[in-house]
Amino acid sequence: METTTEPENLAELINDCADIPADLRVRPATTPRPPAPRDWTVNEKCHAQVAGLEDYA
Repeated sequence: METTTEPENLAELINDCADIPADLRVRPATTPRPPAPRDWTVNEKCHAQVAGLEDYA
């Protein structure tokens, strides 16, 4: 692995990544999951924030 220059092509990048020791690689089991998105609906307050914006287009 060359640490002084950036890879110049995809093959060099792949070779550099292959040289990363296994204990430094992220394992899927340890990767945190983002929280599930919350459900939402457009209510009157939300609609009022954009009402009339088409006049500025």
